[in-house]
Amino acid sequence: MTGRVYFVLALLFLTTVFTAGAQQKKIIQFSGLISSVGGELPVPFVTVTNRSYSNQAHAADNEGFFSFVAHVGDTIAFTSVGFDPVEYVIPYTDSDKFTARINMKSLVIELPAVMPYPWASIEEFNMAFMALDVSNDDAANMRRSLSPAALAALSQVTPRSAEEIQTFNSMQRHINMNNKNINQRFANPLFSPLAWGSFINSIVKGDYSRKRLNY
Repeated sequence: MTGRVYFVLALLFLTTVFTAGAQQKKIIQFSGLISSVGGELPVPFVTVTNRSYSNQAHAADNEGFFSFVAHVGDTIAFTSVGFDPVEYVIPYTDSDKFTARINMKSLVIELPAVMPYPWASIEEFNMAFMALDVSNDDAANMRRSLSPAALAALSQVTPRSAEEIQTFNSMQRHINMNNKNINQRFANPLFSPLAWGSFINSIVKGDYSRKRLNY
């Protein structure tokens, strides 16, 4: 029984010590700027994770800036696609704010050069090249597609669009209106050259008849 009491007391003591230690950790505003190594260009949208505080995750903005509340001594992980992950431990500071400059190294993977060969040998390439059919090249296909016979056959099966129908109707109305105006103009005797010619001929004939009567 006594041993069980001692165990409970020891457990309570350890819990109190750990709780007091956690409460003594100083809270600060942790901010910083993330840039690439060498280029000094900002690394945007980096995932910032507090490993010491339940893996609480934050994100840097498009200029690589971040800011959140953390504790002194927390381990902060910085991860981004195409860069080596970085871990940073917040050092002790007398201020309630701390700013850090985080540098991340870009992952550059150089692949060996590869020369693709679609044919196993130069002899097979020569055989394939000599067997090419150049009669059906793009230029020949284009000339056949734009020939008058092909265009005429295509016009027989292709329906007219709404724009084409509207243009044709407008043109027909314009032609009909012009013909109507011309017919109306020539229907008036004053605008008819034939009517004027007949009128002048009648006057001339009337003068000749008067001359014959005087004789």
